[in-house]
Amino acid sequence: MPLRCGIIGLPNVGKSTLFNALSGAGADAQNYPFCTIDPNVGVVPVPDARVERLGELADADEVVPTSIEFVDIAGLVEGASEGEGLGNQFLGHIRETDALVHVVRCFDTEGVSHAYGAVDPERDVEVIRTELLLKDLETAEQAADKAERAAKSEDKDDLARRDFTARLLEHLEAGRPARSLDVNRPQEQEWLDELFLLTAKPVLYAANVAEEDLPGSQNGHANEHVETLHRLADEQDAQVVVFSAELEAQLAELPAEERGAFLADLGLDSGGLERLVRAAYELLGLITFFTANPKEARAWTIRRGTKAPAAGGVVHSDFERGFIRAETVSFEDYEHYGSEAAAREAGVLRAEGKDYTVEDGDVILFRFNV
Repeated sequence: MPLRCGIIGLPNVGKSTLFNALSGAGADAQNYPFCTIDPNVGVVPVPDARVERLGELADADEVVPTSIEFVDIAGLVEGASEGEGLGNQFLGHIRETDALVHVVRCFDTEGVSHAYGAVDPERDVEVIRTELLLKDLETAEQAADKAERAAKSEDKDDLARRDFTARLLEHLEAGRPARSLDVNRPQEQEWLDELFLLTAKPVLYAANVAEEDLPGSQNGHANEHVETLHRLADEQDAQVVVFSAELEAQLAELPAEERGAFLADLGLDSGGLERLVRAAYELLGLITFFTANPKEARAWTIRRGTKAPAAGGVVHSDFERGFIRAETVSFEDYEHYGSEAAAREAGVLRAEGKDYTVEDGDVILFRFNV
């Protein structure tokens, strides 16, 4: 199953407009709350010039980038944890994602209504954070009660689980997200993962600003709302990506060859979507490796820390099952020498075994036998 980033936030902050620009899926985006009820899903290519270059060097017939899945989840409101505004349904959609892109409105436009009447990033972030936390508290309380009953057996594991859930509950009651809980051993991480807590998911903040407030634009200027969001994110050790959903929607309608000139006219080097997708990719702890041959140059997604056989399994299950070795060269060396054969001749192509941890940018030929 592809890794998923859920796009969350209050109603009318630009979530669906962002999703449309990301995926071209045409999700409905209107100026009223709960326009999106069922989650829209889009598979978005991860921008990476390396795979294009590999395609050129390998004279490949096809170039295939890797991708990440984005889910447009309906706007949450205060009381969502108790079912307000279809909250339970929407929170269930969040539970099925791996990470969250929290869109925060940082623009003042009279023509676009705000769920609470005025733009206030600190309040808006707190509303969403509180609703996620309240739902997690409900889940943790149930888990703690169950663990307490099981611990009456005096079984060692049951006692450890009781102590862990009690510590988790105390942590959440103090208003801290589950992702900041100190997990002392692998078994505790397993117990935490089993609960599918909403605040355990990593968060990336996306500040939606007016076009003139984009950093680097000709008329760009400091936006106090963005500064507030940066402060809040720093307190949570989170990242902020600034973008303009309105501008990205315009870019999405242009032919690819015209987008660069359009951005240049505005004094911008790039659009916000590329930065957002890359930041979401990194938020999930993902890296990219490549395969390249005359038929296809392709980028593949794995978790950071993945061993060579498991990486091979992403390409084909036989590669993992019958793994012999991974003939590996860095993208930089591949590009420098111009081909796999030249890299081999230069002695920079390595034969790596089953204990090798794949690095971002590795170009790999898997040898296997089944």
